Amino acid sequence: MSSTKGAGLDQLRSALETAAEKIQGKNAAAWPRLPIDRSFSIKGHGAVVTGTLISGALKLHDEVELYPTAKRAKIRGLQVHSHPVEQAQAGERTAVNLSGIESAEAQRGMVLAPPGILFAARRIDARFDLLAAAHPLKHRAPVHFHAGTAEIEARVHLLPSLEPLKPGTSAHVRFLLRDPLLILPGDRFIVRMFSPVVTIGGGIVLDINGPVRIKRADLDRRLTNLETGDRVSILVSESKYGMGLPELIARTGLLPAQIGNDDWFISPGAVDKLLGEIRRAVSDFHKKNPLQPGIAKESLKPAGAPPFLLDKLLSKAKDLVVEGEIVRLISHRVALREDESQALKKIERAFEQAGLTVPSTNEVLAKSGVDPQRARTLLQILLKNRQLIRVSEDLIYHSAALEDLKKRLTAQKGKRITVADFKDWTGISRKYAIPLLEFLDREKVTRREGENRLIL
Repeated sequence: MSSTKGAGLDQLRSALETAAEKIQGKNAAAWPRLPIDRSFSIKGHGAVVTGTLISGALKLHDEVELYPTAKRAKIRGLQVHSHPVEQAQAGERTAVNLSGIESAEAQRGMVLAPPGILFAARRIDARFDLLAAAHPLKHRAPVHFHAGTAEIEARVHLLPSLEPLKPGTSAHVRFLLRDPLLILPGDRFIVRMFSPVVTIGGGIVLDINGPVRIKRADLDRRLTNLETGDRVSILVSESKYGMGLPELIARTGLLPAQIGNDDWFISPGAVDKLLGEIRRAVSDFHKKNPLQPGIAKESLKPAGAPPFLLDKLLSKAKDLVVEGEIVRLISHRVALREDESQALKKIERAFEQAGLTVPSTNEVLAKSGVDPQRARTLLQILLKNRQLIRVSEDLIYHSAALEDLKKRLTAQKGKRITVADFKDWTGISRKYAIPLLEFLDREKVTRREGENRLIL
């Protein structure tokens, strides 16, 4: 073509249009990210940053965060190619007027993105292609890492072998950055030599902030899996207790709808392993405590696991039964020996025959005919089955006596009584009357009104 005569301009325009049609548009549905290339201040408006929006959309009045400094600001103005807009889309050249920060706080290389969603990384695991014209790349070589508008000093850690990476080849590597950078799996980058500063290759990010204590060969295999497998499933399977939705979003850059509808994700293998440990603990408890209905749920919580995980696990176990705060095997039944069965009847009978003037609990247990520890276990069985009811710390009553008392009171509904009336009517002393009246208040049989009780 000729720029002076105009020859070939139509063909050039046609070629550019053809090339443009083949270019895939940026993802406007992803989290918005604006790598900053300039920051300045305009009198009367404040801080302005500019860059090309690489994903998502920014809207007027959105709250944003400046990564990696965690400074937050609000969008007070937006322009695309010098024209004011209500919203800027991925791929557009964008200027953002920010309130809440100074222009000096925003620097080239930083990224504007949603607040509290993503996090910056120092460890970048990637597929790296070394140019054929480059020198062999040594393990732990210093380099310049370029992504978005950022340029950060980094050190290369080779994974498959400590032998220098040969020119024209591709391999998994880990970059350890000097400064944190907001970058996500799927992002591309360029690497330049430390000195002289010439481009030696580039690649694609596979993971950010990956595991630290892992052998190089294992990390290499892991990255192969990330290239070919489901990223969310792999990350979840690596976590002993699973991962929450916010962490998965930050590690992958995916939207909630792309991850799943739950707030916590745990692999089937981890569920099976944890439930196996819980079943063994419950089974061992039954063997050691055959008279107990089950083990306290609190004692089954895996150390270091989120507090809600145990309930999620137990809901998946068909052979475990949760009764309040007790967990037992569905097959477990309290099996009493002959002397224990006799003692159980003796304890219940002692409270039943006492009516409203109940004996001391220790006294009843001492006369049960079994050792104190087993006697207390038998008492707990009776309390759990509601055959006996604890009215206060020191007083336990038989359920039949309390039901009879309730019926007698209900027959006098609407009547007001004093403590003295209650004592005379039941023939018990104040020692029993006050705890019983407080129990009846809790049961909503009576209601205290000053010094009186109203029978409901």
